Amino acid sequence: MAPIGRVTRGTTGVNRLRRVDRWIAGLPVARTPGALVVDLGFGASATTTLELHERLARRTPTIEVVGLEIDPERVAIATRELRAAIAAGPERHGRALADDVRVSFALGGFEVPTSRPPHVIRAMNVLRQYDEHEVEDIWARMLARLAPGGVLVEGTSNEVGRVATWATLGADGPRSLTLAVRVASLGGDAMPTPSVLAERLPKALIHRNVPGERIHDLLVALDRAWERQAPVGAFGAGQRWVAAVGALADDGWPIDRAAQRRARLGELTLPWSAVAPR
Repeated sequence: MAPIGRVTRGTTGVNRLRRVDRWIAGLPVARTPGALVVDLGFGASATTTLELHERLARRTPTIEVVGLEIDPERVAIATRELRAAIAAGPERHGRALADDVRVSFALGGFEVPTSRPPHVIRAMNVLRQYDEHEVEDIWARMLARLAPGGVLVEGTSNEVGRVATWATLGADGPRSLTLAVRVASLGGDAMPTPSVLAERLPKALIHRNVPGERIHDLLVALDRAWERQAPVGAFGAGQRWVAAVGALADDGWPIDRAAQRRARLGELTLPWSAVAPR
């Protein structure tokens, strides 16, 4: 069967997905011994898949990561890069890859044709070229392939990874939305306020940033909270972000204590129900 999906631009880069990788590393299911994690639509090189394995293997050495692409040439390129990294060693690539490293690349799309059900599927920067009405079916295809208790993480980042958002989904559907940003960039000419995150919302939400929709209400409230916490900026942009997230919680947004603790990482996570399209 031919892979299901459309060829993406393949844009990738070092550390582009570091923020979502950090999120995945914190998921209990990603710490399951021997867990299988899929990097769906890894792009034009092996970079993001190798980085994902490196970050997850720090906590779970037996983790297995499979990169999937629907373009056979990209699979071939990534496989050659993996072999070269193993042959060259850490001196050249900054990472030690043993001959038996549990990373591989294969042809595949939303049907996720792995030999066993994955515990985590990461699908970043894949759905941007699709229409909003296609998202639900695509999510359903991937969710159907997950192992019991598995998680799908789907979203978008900018090219250098300073702005990213993702939905976390389980068998019961979308559970949460996470906004993540390099807060030191906020306040400058290029990224004046937190609502710059609107440009990188998941496809299910990016067209919903209009008055009357919950995601619009959130971004407006986040900008206002950021502005109100300007005096805290004297202690750094990170402290200002933490204060802004705390202010949102005080205003009634459903941000639990765990999410408030992760605010120090430049994150804001809310239940999907707080941002779901109306």
